[in-house]
Amino acid sequence: MPDRIYNVLFLCTGNSARSILAESILRKQGAGRFRAFSAGSTPKGAVHPLAIELLARMDYPTDDLRSKSWSEFAVAGAPVMDFVFTVCDAAAGEACPIWPGQPMTAHWGIEDPAAAEGTELERLAAFTTAFRYLNNRIGAFIQLRLDRIDRLSLGTRLREIGTREGATSSRSDVA
Repeated sequence: MPDRIYNVLFLCTGNSARSILAESILRKQGAGRFRAFSAGSTPKGAVHPLAIELLARMDYPTDDLRSKSWSEFAVAGAPVMDFVFTVCDAAAGEACPIWPGQPMTAHWGIEDPAAAEGTELERLAAFTTAFRYLNNRIGAFIQLRLDRIDRLSLGTRLREIGTREGATSSRSDVA
């Protein structure tokens, strides 16, 4: 019988690029152990086309990905989150909703690939870099033995993951 399945929410302001990439990465790599979700404080209303293009090229799931408000996850009947990770500095600094179940939180900020300028190839390279940073963080996260680590140590490990290569902020204590 599989171990407990953990719910993970990735937050960003627009929910069009970084949090979407993270949701898809965890959906694929954490299948059977994790359920991945993403949301934004002020969602753009659409997923960035280069995020979808990159995920499809890399054979990551794109079905059901949509830009949505974090308020969907702060109401009765919403999935109770075990982990909430902010992936942009702006979302980390905002007053987040009170999440049912008191999830573990950490900030894993990286540069916004949707803000990249230049040719389509240069913008796609920014998405590829964001994907790599998120993939590395999520890979480290899913390797944690969640059933064998105390809450204090787990919080420390989650914050450390957020300081890996590509971190945009030294604020690893927020989410």
